[in-house]
Amino acid sequence: MIYEMRVYHCVPGHLPTLLKRFEDTTLGVWERMGIRPAGFFTTVVGESNQDLTYFLAWESLEERERVWGAFTKDPEWVAARAAHIEKYGEVVAKVSNQFMAPTAFSTVK
Repeated sequence: MIYEMRVYHCVPGHLPTLLKRFEDTTLGVWERMGIRPAGFFTTVVGESNQDLTYFLAWESLEERERVWGAFTKDPEWVAARAAHIEKYGEVVAKVSNQFMAPTAFSTVK
C-alpha cells in the first residue's frame, strides 16, 4: 500500500467553498470510482490556515495513474468542477502532492 498526500493551497477565503465541493460532489465521484480517501485535515497551526491536506490509499502507483487519470476525465466530475469554477472562480491556487510508503513500525499499513 502506498499513500498519496495532497495539499490544496486555497485562494484566501475559499477553503470553506472547497470543503463544500468535496462533501457535495468529489467524495461521491470518488466512491463510484473506487478512490479510497484515508483522511482529510485542515491546518490549525502552521504556515497557512487556507490549506486542505488529505491522503489517498493506493495499491500501487500503476493503480493511482489509471484511476486518477479516469477520475480527471470522468464526465460527472468534469461538469461539476466546471460549474463550480463558473460559480466561484478558481478556489485552489496551488496543489502539491507526494507519495509515501509506511515504515515497518507504522500503525498505518
